[in-house]
Amino acid sequence: MTLPPTLNRLAAAAAMAGCTLAVAACGTTGLPSAPVRATLETPSVGTAGQDAADDPAIWATATPARIAGETVHGFVAGTDKKAGLYIYGLDGAVLQFLAEGLLNNVDVIEGLVVDGRPQLLLGASDRTVGRHGIALFLFDPAGTDADNAVRPWGHVATDIAEPYGFCFGRRDGGIDGILIGKAGEVRQYRLGVDAAGRPAATELRRFDVGSISEGCAVDEAGDALYINQEDVGVWQYGFTPASRSARRSVGVTDGRALTADVEGATILQDGDRRYLIVSSQGDSTFGVWRIDGPQPVWAGRFRVEDSPTVDGVSGTDGIDALGGPVGPGFPEGVVVVQDDINDRGTQNFKYIDWRDIRAALGL
Repeated sequence: MTLPPTLNRLAAAAAMAGCTLAVAACGTTGLPSAPVRATLETPSVGTAGQDAADDPAIWATATPARIAGETVHGFVAGTDKKAGLYIYGLDGAVLQFLAEGLLNNVDVIEGLVVDGRPQLLLGASDRTVGRHGIALFLFDPAGTDADNAVRPWGHVATDIAEPYGFCFGRRDGGIDGILIGKAGEVRQYRLGVDAAGRPAATELRRFDVGSISEGCAVDEAGDALYINQEDVGVWQYGFTPASRSARRSVGVTDGRALTADVEGATILQDGDRRYLIVSSQGDSTFGVWRIDGPQPVWAGRFRVEDSPTVDGVSGTDGIDALGGPVGPGFPEGVVVVQDDINDRGTQNFKYIDWRDIRAALGL
């Protein structure tokens, strides 16, 4: 990759200091990961004995909402990629399960209006035979009916052979969905509502990452799209479609900051600071970069170890994070991660208090 002049100068300075820009940090070699513990966990996903739990997405609300007969301050959506979509409470309990097929990555976003009512939009990469693309779901945050819940809304078809990664982002007053294929194909769609109240999608951009890719995250404030190329590292693209396929390296899988496979990606807003968090599946750690400046800056990494009540996390695939109040249990934010080897059954999801991660890394 050819770096722009500014990054070339930074790379030269880094080399003189004895460190590598591509790793995204001076002095990361040999640094241990900071230990943290999960606060709580979900039950195991229903598909036993297989690689099934995959990716979470977090939504929180200051105004209590009704879902599946429960009053909540938010929820966590989590995929069982062999069976469908779980909706968990902020306490980890199962609120709902939608048997919607082979859903891999999931994300959630506010800002869509359907039939005159603001709706929460959920989207997931869908590998179900005959339905490859994006599965879309709606939730009415103001709904008061006893049966108010997440409900299937529709589907966006794609030419990608095996949809893998997915993430949302807002741009120019609208919502874009980023779909990533297993082979590294990327499609960016503008999502909306047609005259009949059904999903509408327009393709805006397509490019190729280069090999197996999955996790993605949109930094709206920085006009950036982060994509993980599993055996290579983390790339920063522009979120604006006009940026096409231009990119720069954020971190590489050299066994120091990241170890292949690089899987999930998420962004957390903490006051005026924004952080990119990436799951390094090969060594069961999580890399963190601060991204509210002119370029990503390495902030450290952490691991999730055993607590007396919740086992540690290994081989994480998907990850999501949300800063600010997330229900009464997480007043400053929460990070939710998939756990590949769960000590009480099959794979599940763990919830980690952002304050613990921030303290462990000295952020």
